[in-house]
Amino acid sequence: MSEQVPVLECRNLSVSYFVRAGEIPAVVDFTMKLMPGEAQGIVGESGCGKSTVALAIMNYMGRNGAIVGGQILFEGRDMRTMSDEELRQIRGSKIAMVYQEPMASLNPSMKIGDQLAEVPLFHEGVSEDEAKRRAREMLSNVRLPDPGRIMESYPHQISGGQQQRVVIAMALLSNPKLLLLDEPTTALDVTVEAGIVELIKEISSEFGTSMIYISHNLGLILETCDRITVMYSGEAVEVGDIHTVFNNMRHPYTRGLFNSIPVPGADKNARPLVAIRGQLPLPHERPKGCYFGPRCDYFEAGRCDAGHLPMEEVAPGSNHFVRCVRFAEIDWEALKPKPKEQEPIEPGDVVLRVENLTKHYEVEHTGLLFVSEKRTVKANEKISFRAREAETVAIVGESGCGKSTFAKVLMGLEEASAGRVQLGNLELSKLPVEARDGATISRLQMVFQNPFDTLNPSHTVGAQIARVIKKFGIEKDPERIRERVYELLDTVKLPRDFADRKPRQLSGGQKQRVGIARAFAGDPKMVIADEPVSALDVSVQAAVTGLLMDIQRENRTTLLFISHDLSVVRYLSDRIVVMYLGQIMEKGLTEEIFSPPYHPYTEALLSAVPIADTRVEKRKVVLTGELPSPTDPPKGCPFSTRCPYVIEGLCETTPPPVRSFSDSHTIACHLEEARLTAMEPVIKIDDDPAQAAE
Repeated sequence: MSEQVPVLECRNLSVSYFVRAGEIPAVVDFTMKLMPGEAQGIVGESGCGKSTVALAIMNYMGRNGAIVGGQILFEGRDMRTMSDEELRQIRGSKIAMVYQEPMASLNPSMKIGDQLAEVPLFHEGVSEDEAKRRAREMLSNVRLPDPGRIMESYPHQISGGQQQRVVIAMALLSNPKLLLLDEPTTALDVTVEAGIVELIKEISSEFGTSMIYISHNLGLILETCDRITVMYSGEAVEVGDIHTVFNNMRHPYTRGLFNSIPVPGADKNARPLVAIRGQLPLPHERPKGCYFGPRCDYFEAGRCDAGHLPMEEVAPGSNHFVRCVRFAEIDWEALKPKPKEQEPIEPGDVVLRVENLTKHYEVEHTGLLFVSEKRTVKANEKISFRAREAETVAIVGESGCGKSTFAKVLMGLEEASAGRVQLGNLELSKLPVEARDGATISRLQMVFQNPFDTLNPSHTVGAQIARVIKKFGIEKDPERIRERVYELLDTVKLPRDFADRKPRQLSGGQKQRVGIARAFAGDPKMVIADEPVSALDVSVQAAVTGLLMDIQRENRTTLLFISHDLSVVRYLSDRIVVMYLGQIMEKGLTEEIFSPPYHPYTEALLSAVPIADTRVEKRKVVLTGELPSPTDPPKGCPFSTRCPYVIEGLCETTPPPVRSFSDSHTIACHLEEARLTAMEPVIKIDDDPAQAAE
């Protein structure tokens, strides 16, 4: 019996881009073998070359990109020797790709049915009726409701999760042998992400499709892949079976990535995360020998920098490879970081009181016969909670649940329709930002999700921080202002010479640190952090969360942390508020939210979070259906249309009672207290030492 031919094999692949300054080596000496029906994950920090590998396989590198060495074999044939016509026939039929941003893959001016039908029409020459029939069938296969309506819709008329399912349907229409997925769920809510992940696993099993899954989310890779390749600065540094690498990692960089992830058991005081020091080197500034050398605690001069390092098998026949000359002599138990333990911060008095906050919008809606009618969007409905001095309160929920609307009311960018928002003795609910004095604005600052959009590209970093200091009268003397800018850069652990740099000269993580420095420049009493780490690599994420906690500890700042990432929320927050469709479903201390009893929506959120720990067992709860429109919410419980525990005739018609399980823990649900209390934990940890990571 002949040995099975790999679907894809990269042999010593090297990819470069050619610019005015010369050649930039993006990927160096990359080797990977993918067997039929196998799923492999590629992980690493931004800029490590993950997406470049996928684009090289698709031959989509643009005019200035080229494969400068090695081979890419598809079903045993070198793709570099194929003609342009052969490559066109393979792309979209035998090899398909799902990109990070679904709207980049969809034509906004074409109906979805027409776009899907193009795939079998072009690649297989079938009739238009047959192409449309297959397109509708595939939409059903990716579990989209009402495929007929979706076929007749334009991309902007469906949600982001539905758009991503359409793109996956398009990729699968010709039953490809290889599916490339480049961060396909990054922009999606965790509940939608869980559905997409489940869908991808089912598709792989049903169609026998081989997959390459590119992601910085190690939890997702654990849930979807058989093998993993860890990349650093353009080269693979560790390759192996998923459980082997997760439990017995043998490269210091892989260990560094895992030390940066908030898995269950991490504690911001007793076991804080440890970020990887330093920065990823630019391609033209890579050091000699091990590229990770300057950031590695086990670097040894004369060995680690002696020349190009080969991949070596960890043990004969292990199929586990690592690019490290010292892997066999490192004490991997000792490599576990010994983080600096700190005493928990004792919260002070209540500084923020939110009572029955309601925010409605009136919007124009064009109905039948083009008659315009007004509809009410219920963005926030009777929200009540407290936040204390030096406390971190997390607000979690899917997109459209009202988290950011609440932040806008707090910041004065919107006025509340009803209710009260008190910061100290000051009533903010009807006080727009233009009516607030400097002292009020300085007390309440914000760190935004995207640092790229919040920094002025034409002003230096120092000038943008100094402007806040001057505006709020913290300092007036130019010398003192300059010194205060330096102190803030020290606080966010950026070099002082960054004061003279423009934002374009900084990485994403560095820009976010500048955003934090600017937010704290006015000595605020409260900071709202709106998804401040969702766009960052895990190592940068660990550094930024650590930074926020250090500043909070020093200044006793209250932090409102808005996020959909419950792993980060569990690690960072003291209390959690769970929102759905503008209403609070559950609130309590962090340990109360992560333990039964749960609101059914909280249970689904917890089940949806991918966790990069092989010891963790999760109870599966996959939500069906879409978030209802805030212009037409259910009359009873807002979650009733998607709830697996729905009580027919009650949940849809009657608002749920708020049940108290402790002084701090409440759940808004029709289920009896005994039923809620009897819920099984969603997350269980098996501490069997044979399974635990070393």
